[in-house]
Amino acid sequence: MIRKAFTKSLLLFTGLCAFSINAQALELPTESRVPGGVAILPLEGLTSAIAPSAWYKGNRVMVLPSTDTAYADTSKWIAVAGIPLSAKPDKKQHLKADGTSYYFQVEDKEYKAQYLTIKNKRHVEPDPEDVKRWRREKAKMVAAYKHWSEPEQLPTRFVIPAKGPYSSPFGLKRFYNKQPRNPHSGLDIAAPKGTPITAPSAGTVVDTGHYFFNGKTVIVDHGYGMTTMYCHMSKIDVRIGDVLQTGDKLGEIGSTGRSTGPHLHWGVSLNNTRVDPILFLSK
Repeated sequence: MIRKAFTKSLLLFTGLCAFSINAQALELPTESRVPGGVAILPLEGLTSAIAPSAWYKGNRVMVLPSTDTAYADTSKWIAVAGIPLSAKPDKKQHLKADGTSYYFQVEDKEYKAQYLTIKNKRHVEPDPEDVKRWRREKAKMVAAYKHWSEPEQLPTRFVIPAKGPYSSPFGLKRFYNKQPRNPHSGLDIAAPKGTPITAPSAGTVVDTGHYFFNGKTVIVDHGYGMTTMYCHMSKIDVRIGDVLQTGDKLGEIGSTGRSTGPHLHWGVSLNNTRVDPILFLSK
């Protein structure tokens, strides 16, 4: 059931402390220290009853209690950080939590190339007005990615939001009409127009719109720096502020925006970093 969200300031961290009682139910994402992956770091030496404030590349990072996880013997808290596709394997990554520095290495990963033919040439070479529109839309989406909330339910695993085959995996090196563009930042699920799209976990709708590249789009905040994005929709059934439970309908699959056919582009963002959604699917 969708409920209208109350207008609140950020919750006190008591919500997370309360959740730690049920930490045995917490299934962490699959760790993959590669560009576009996830690093799970034990914050050794930090023993405060309040969760540390952790930051990586200028963005706040999810911090969870280590209770009943593989890290319980080494630390009280763990950081779950999204690694950008631009991360260099030969450069140490630096995460900071309450003044303490933590470092980790990223392994190299070679993503495949994908060549697509786009009929609307403006979606490959946008005119100046298109670029202005895209910049406005990008700023709006980044604000949604950076939204920070602290619900009691911790977002670490998802169910798939639509039924259909995976047509394009995360991280593909994209070429549109033989021209290189940014890597694929989500998972594409192919299905007929009108196929339902549902919430993969509890969350709050923080953005909707009909965007130049992404078409009809919804962004859902799941808390602690985790958001999910749904693009190329034919229909949007939610509004900003709607509170969702797992399985609530968001809208329907379509082919709006820069698209070669009906599908859902499903993106997962962690600390304002697009990461591979497969890492968050329940086993």
